[in-house]
Amino acid sequence: MYKVFVNDKPLFLTNEIVKETDFQLFLLESVDIHQLIVKMFQNKIQKAYLYYPDEKEIMKMLKEKLPVNKAGGGLVYNKKREVLFIFRNGKWDLPKGGIEKGEEIEETAIREVEEETGVTGLKITKKLQKTYHVFIRNGKYKLKIVHWFEMETDFEGTPLPQEDEGIEKVAWLNPEEIQDALQNSYENIKLLFEDEKLLK
Repeated sequence: MYKVFVNDKPLFLTNEIVKETDFQLFLLESVDIHQLIVKMFQNKIQKAYLYYPDEKEIMKMLKEKLPVNKAGGGLVYNKKREVLFIFRNGKWDLPKGGIEKGEEIEETAIREVEEETGVTGLKITKKLQKTYHVFIRNGKYKLKIVHWFEMETDFEGTPLPQEDEGIEKVAWLNPEEIQDALQNSYENIKLLFEDEKLLK
């Protein structure tokens, strides 16, 4: 099952029909995806399931209905095991950004972290899960797939927010501060931290 966030509300892609009552179930093949997304953005639908019998094909089906925007991002630790966060649009987030032509997704993730935070000396230590969310650009809905990587750095300078990208501040947060920041973050960022091992 996949979890795609629309305006921070979950849209589940599933091959199982569950007998629950607090959500709406749609058939992925026949759903008017744009109408569904609009209703989620308008808060008329809080949670929905998209059903398709073949789990292997389910994401492919969604990608046929929505243009895909591929991005890379980093969950970066320093030597003190603090995590690098950015503050933008009134919320705490992790640095990430879109892939450029000819780039490998790992290169995208490192480049974007460097550009958005000024932190250098990044080394990827492992691949994390991908997250999915729908956003609107120029009146069109798109599916953003972010490939996340755990990274480490010995960087000891002062991080610099990329202001032309709307980033107001960059901060290293300890596990306690991370818990606070996640209260004012996005659901897909919280997913990355649900794996308790990330808060060593």
